[in-house]
Amino acid sequence: MENTDQNIEITAETSAAAENTESTSLVPIDEYLAAGVHIGTQQKTQNMMKFVYRVRTDGLYVLDIQSTDDRIRSIAHFLSKYDPSRILVVSARQYGQYPATMFSKSVGAVSKVGRFIPGSLTNPVQEGFFEPDVVIVTDPAGDAQVIREAVNVGIPVVALCDTNNMTSNVDLVIPTNNKGRKALSLVYWLLAREIANERDIPFNYEASEFETGL
Repeated sequence: MENTDQNIEITAETSAAAENTESTSLVPIDEYLAAGVHIGTQQKTQNMMKFVYRVRTDGLYVLDIQSTDDRIRSIAHFLSKYDPSRILVVSARQYGQYPATMFSKSVGAVSKVGRFIPGSLTNPVQEGFFEPDVVIVTDPAGDAQVIREAVNVGIPVVALCDTNNMTSNVDLVIPTNNKGRKALSLVYWLLAREIANERDIPFNYEASEFETGL
């Protein structure tokens, strides 16, 4: 499958530089920090190294917030070209299920959260079979079955990726903490908002509405 990720030009800036350009970010940098979007894991893959800003003394890898901001903007532009009803968003990860559902509701996409039934993208006789034009996954590890099926049928994959994720079968990466509730809520809200902006349609959701239980 063609690696679309190589076709999006991203300038990796340090977090210090991001502070100087805060006025141009999708939300104030402090909001990204408060949600923990930048907090990675104690593991990193070679694939994700270009998005890592530094390593904390406790061993956690820290993602570059400006890269996350840039990617949300670029990928929203990419997704806005698709019929929203042909966009599939999935999340096996618990904290991603509510934000993914809200994302699909707000942009008119289709969501499949929780356990993904094998064959849903590849077996036409499977109950719940769906042929999307593009797939968004919350975690390449937890949503590995979805990625395998998307690759098999040639569907582009957008993935929210933490520092420990492999991205070899992912076309477009959004570097983010994909384990925290607030981080996932903020990223999905921003992605939905920017898609609406790209389409020049109203977006009447607050970020808090993408958080579980609110």
